[in-house]
Amino acid sequence: MNCPACANELSKRTVANVELDVCDGGCGGIWFDQYEFKKFDEASEPNPESVLKLSITRRAPSQDRLTCPRCVPKMPMMRHFASVKRSVTMDECPKCAGVWLDSGEITAIRNEFTSEDDRRRAAENLFDDLFSSTLSEEKRKSREHLERAQRFAVFTRFLK
Repeated sequence: MNCPACANELSKRTVANVELDVCDGGCGGIWFDQYEFKKFDEASEPNPESVLKLSITRRAPSQDRLTCPRCVPKMPMMRHFASVKRSVTMDECPKCAGVWLDSGEITAIRNEFTSEDDRRRAAENLFDDLFSSTLSEEKRKSREHLERAQRFAVFTRFLK
């Protein structure tokens, strides 16, 4: 399997009983198969970058879109933010759900939040900031519609 960023051959390395595909001697990126990323994204879990001490000999060229190193034929990966803080982007395959992180990105993601609870609270706060006024307005409208429906029901009861 080749690196999606620099085309170097990926080598298999084991961290915390999880076999990862890493770009050692290339750009230093790490490929996480489905569900593997969640085993390393918190500060309390092992950090593959510090455990593996990868040799980085070149920078990954910035590309518009990477293709999945696992899927054949090649599947374009989707780039999205790793968290609500929007400080790190990650590439994820829509077909196999694998995740590619460039060198330094797993450490940056781990430093954003101290725990999954902090990450969840940040997401909830963002949701509230974005939608609380809209939700309040929709609740008010729903109450008004309910009151009208109740008045109409009372009115139609006398039409028999």
